[in-house]
Amino acid sequence: MYSSEVTQASNFVQGVDRAFLVILGISFLFLIGLTLVMLVFIFKYNKKRNPKATQIEGSVKLEIIWTVVPFLLTMLMFYYGWAGWKPMQKAPKDALEITVYGRMWNFSFEYENGRRTDTLFLPKDQPIKLNLVAMDVLHSLYIPAFRVKQDMVPGKENNTMWFEPQKLGTYELFCAEYCGLQHSYMYTYVEVMEEADFQSWITDTTNVAALTAELDSPSATGKRIMQNIGCFACHNIDGTKLVGPSFKGIWGAEHTVKTGKDTRQVLVDEEYVKRSIYDPNADIVDGFTKGLMLSYEGQLSEDDIGNIIEYLKTLK
Repeated sequence: MYSSEVTQASNFVQGVDRAFLVILGISFLFLIGLTLVMLVFIFKYNKKRNPKATQIEGSVKLEIIWTVVPFLLTMLMFYYGWAGWKPMQKAPKDALEITVYGRMWNFSFEYENGRRTDTLFLPKDQPIKLNLVAMDVLHSLYIPAFRVKQDMVPGKENNTMWFEPQKLGTYELFCAEYCGLQHSYMYTYVEVMEEADFQSWITDTTNVAALTAELDSPSATGKRIMQNIGCFACHNIDGTKLVGPSFKGIWGAEHTVKTGKDTRQVLVDEEYVKRSIYDPNADIVDGFTKGLMLSYEGQLSEDDIGNIIEYLKTLK
């Protein structure tokens, strides 16, 4: 059930909701008003009561009224819409900057210290500036509780949005632009924390990541990396077909691929996995479509790929 208390979570909620209610109110005013007028006319001027049509001369006064009144109402709607939109256009200079990567079909969030997550962690009562990067097709980042939505256009520079989280909690974040077969997979969360908790989380990030890497096996680390970059949106591990080939039993197996115009057999080894990650359209597995996966070059290190390979070896 909708609750205004739960969803009023950012500095833009009041302006957006006010514009929405004004437009909704004016729309209902016209809906009810026009409906009543239609009913009156149907009753008063039906053929039984008014068998002979009467010619009515024009009225300058009436024409002025039905021109001026709608104009003033549209200007009222414009004003509230503009008042809610204008503050969204320029982020404060001290805003915390986070880069958002959108690709088919997941979001990932990179912080200034290099930490990358698949959930957006934010400090309460601090301005946040999101730098939006679309890696493949048009996406749209939407956080309903914050009343913010911005298209992510491939190749567009300086594509940003900003807001200030003002309520602790977990909120939905998803893609609001149909971007392909697994569009509904682009769904994650925003976690708003106290400033002290966020600073503790972000400053300890490097040490925690290093400690986690030491404690985890390479295969567990590889699985976590693949989850963070959205591999399982297109590939599964149970042998069934999604957008891309299943990872089950893939290591050491031979597959028929199309390389350019040639069809050939390839062995899934370290070289093949690395090439598939850095140049995914070089070898297309038979039965699958070219162009759906983009390169992860520059986003994954050699160590990351090594851990991914160790995980693939466990999927028998």
